[in-house]
Amino acid sequence: MTSAPEVLPRHILERRLRSARLWNVMLAVIAALALVFGGVMWSQNSSGNQAAVAVAVAVADGAGNAAPEATTPELTGEVDGAAAEQPATGAAPVVERRIEGDPMAIGDIDAPVVLSEWVDLRCPYCAVYTRDTLPDVVKEYVDSGKVRIEMHDVAFFGEESLRASTAARAAAEQGKYFEFLDAVYEAAPESGHPELTTKELIGHARTAGVPNIELFTSDMEREDLRAEVTQMTTEASELGVTGVPFFAVDGQAFSGAQPIDYFREFLDSMVAEK
Repeated sequence: MTSAPEVLPRHILERRLRSARLWNVMLAVIAALALVFGGVMWSQNSSGNQAAVAVAVAVADGAGNAAPEATTPELTGEVDGAAAEQPATGAAPVVERRIEGDPMAIGDIDAPVVLSEWVDLRCPYCAVYTRDTLPDVVKEYVDSGKVRIEMHDVAFFGEESLRASTAARAAAEQGKYFEFLDAVYEAAPESGHPELTTKELIGHARTAGVPNIELFTSDMEREDLRAEVTQMTTEASELGVTGVPFFAVDGQAFSGAQPIDYFREFLDSMVAEK
């Protein structure tokens, strides 16, 4: 068993994240310059200036224009399945809410441990965790009063994810947030990101037992719910959550669709510290 990750205050963690991102940008620029310089040197020694022009064009977009801005890959707990086998662990800020009547939380509000979880409804590994592991976590830790689970929804996979998370919040308005998540993840494909159209989301709401489908359909279009998802996604990125599912307890975090034995070891150690 590895030693517990170092617990760092939020401001230190955020400063380290900003520094890491800056270094990533600098390294990318250096690599690009090295590529261009190397191409120029090779061209001078072999085929003259024509090869140098070819390298320069390759670094751009093939039409003499500046290359498009690099985008961050859609990182999830599923990258090559590696996160499920070798969880990324580290320090994380404490983000527990402990709000009475929170529709996006289950468990005793005074439970000794709060497990904060970040999910994207289009993430296949979130579906795997929800189907295969979450029921055991609830049975062994939530129902026993040891752990409270608080959800954080993110839209890492574009507009479809934003629409789906807004729909989940619409279900939460009628007390069916977790039932809605179960319905979505039960229907999820084994791999890839489902589109989750409006029609499909309404169908999942019916499966989840949302009592007023007309109200649910209307709430799916609410700008305030949509803004809440957008804000939570931004906050997740600022906290360093780059992949889902992502979990944090008392400043310690890990990611990936881990098996129940991993959760038992982690949660038992956290409960024992209380």
